[in-house]
Amino acid sequence: MQLPEQPVAGQPDPTIQQNAARFLAAINDIEKATSYRDPTTLPTVGDTPPVPQPGQPPMSQWATDASGVLKGVGAVSIPIGIGVWIVGQVDPLTLGIILGSPAVAALAVARLVAKIKDANQAAQPVVQNYYGNVHHDTRNVTSTTRGVIANNRNQLPK
Repeated sequence: MQLPEQPVAGQPDPTIQQNAARFLAAINDIEKATSYRDPTTLPTVGDTPPVPQPGQPPMSQWATDASGVLKGVGAVSIPIGIGVWIVGQVDPLTLGIILGSPAVAALAVARLVAKIKDANQAAQPVVQNYYGNVHHDTRNVTSTTRGVIANNRNQLPK
């Protein structure tokens, strides 16, 4: 009986060497490129059709307005459904408070928006000042300060 070949101390395992050699041979046998990048620059203007961008899909202005209305109606239907459920659960005084508070809040917001519009219209116009010739001083001041208690006496060069 022959014993399996034992690796020599300090030498790599022969099976690992054989696997690595087969792997490198397989890599070297590959002749096709796995990717290709076209170096030509793309034209800035051409006859390529536009690509839809992420976000709201392209549609007519009427469809855009209608979708906004449908989103608003859908959002408003949730509080109405909650209100209908509350009608069967709550006494009339509480129901009046719950249903009346959105109207009061809407009126308050409308007043706030009106006041902001008035304030923006009454704002002062932008004032732009234009000055004549301006001299920009680009001289450098160099000083050396040493010691625990230092006193700077910078003098501009003449």
